[in-house]
Amino acid sequence: MNQFSYFRSRRFHRLLVVSLVLIALIGTFFWYKLFRTVITVYSDPLEHFKYGSVGVEVPAGLPYWIWVVLPRIFADKLPGPGGYVALGASWEMGKEMPIGFTKEIVGIPRVGVNCAGCHTTSVRSAPNEAPQFYFGGPTSRFQPQGYVRFLFACAHDDRFTSANIMKAILAIYDMPYIDRVLYRFLIIPATKSALLKEEKVDYYWMPERPDWGPGRTDMNPFQRQVMLLPDDHTVGSTDVMAIWNERAHEGLAHHSDGLNTTLIESARSAALAAGATKSSIDIPAIDRIAAWLMDLPAPKYAFALDQALAAEGQPIFAQHCAACHAFGGARTGTVISLAEVGTDPHRNKHWPQSSADAFNKWANGYPWAFHHFRATDGYLSVPLDGVWLRAPYLHNGSVPNMREMLLPPEQRSKVFYRGYDVYDQANMGFVSSGPQAVLEGFRYDTSTVGNSNQGHTYGTDLSDADKQALIEYLKTL
Repeated sequence: MNQFSYFRSRRFHRLLVVSLVLIALIGTFFWYKLFRTVITVYSDPLEHFKYGSVGVEVPAGLPYWIWVVLPRIFADKLPGPGGYVALGASWEMGKEMPIGFTKEIVGIPRVGVNCAGCHTTSVRSAPNEAPQFYFGGPTSRFQPQGYVRFLFACAHDDRFTSANIMKAILAIYDMPYIDRVLYRFLIIPATKSALLKEEKVDYYWMPERPDWGPGRTDMNPFQRQVMLLPDDHTVGSTDVMAIWNERAHEGLAHHSDGLNTTLIESARSAALAAGATKSSIDIPAIDRIAAWLMDLPAPKYAFALDQALAAEGQPIFAQHCAACHAFGGARTGTVISLAEVGTDPHRNKHWPQSSADAFNKWANGYPWAFHHFRATDGYLSVPLDGVWLRAPYLHNGSVPNMREMLLPPEQRSKVFYRGYDVYDQANMGFVSSGPQAVLEGFRYDTSTVGNSNQGHTYGTDLSDADKQALIEYLKTL
């Protein structure tokens, strides 16, 4: 039989069909195990906020079982006991994941992050009390930088091997055999390689900047990781801001320097900084969160109030603070120049108009493209709804409590500890000194670049009695 005849024979056709079927079956298997995407949709908007995907898992999701065992294998790389709780994660009793962490199927279960990790405030009334969680506020404990640094440290360790990780997984989970093979020979090595690459490519800029600590982030991810702009070596350290009661904030600027005037663009850009990409970002999910935030109320003060003293403080607020910090105030929601406010300039200088212009062009062609980013010459004068939960204060979190905000800058703490979530009712903030704050907290040094506590001297010349009344009134907002 000549070659031409063979290609026309039944035997060849049968072999071709069998080969194509095998290829299809193998392709389907690998698609199912590595690429099939199943996203959980939560009917309750609060649960969606806490645990719903924003599109991070496909490009940057960590395999679930690796995520589970890393704190067990590498406990020495955490700041204390408790696994991810040691990094400030808020974990509700009985829940599989901490608040702000997502678990979705991308072939295998993968872990991502969402907005709630940085926008859930943990509060304890005493050291031995369980925490109360308030949603939409700035996190009081979570360390986003500490989390990624932990993952990178694990990837650098010689113990990050398939043998060690599989041993830890099989000690707690009877993994199916085929999944064991995939994890051992493909998923674990690929995860280590991806973490090391992410550190080198996306976070190369981080070692030369100051540590953020709990409750803070940096604007560098927008410019370095999302837009891939050259490193200008600026410091973008900033406190996480509250995002509740957004309907009352409509028309006001967002971010500490007012770099955008819309909630929806701010929310979408945050998902990109967290690891989503142009193709993976879940716009309907993010828009659903933004819609829910419109009417999420700012939490009421959780402790006893002196109503008579608060009433005395109301006219003091009206005279000295309302123009910049009351809804409807003449300057509320506007940018106050650096020359006037006098606070640390680094965060503002970090975001020039060239970056804003680049971001406004970055997603051209997409229906959700950006249009409202800008540079400013100062910092936003924010309404003070729920201000009792926003400590530490100023855009960089450099003043531990409201009582110190009303002191001249030279009398404010030069060093304090943040990340300890026991509330300081007398001073309107979180406990920031003492043995337990030192043990559980992060040492904040105001002499570090980007951490200055200077400026915002408004109200510092009030009498002690007026300051006390004003603080009591601020608790009611």
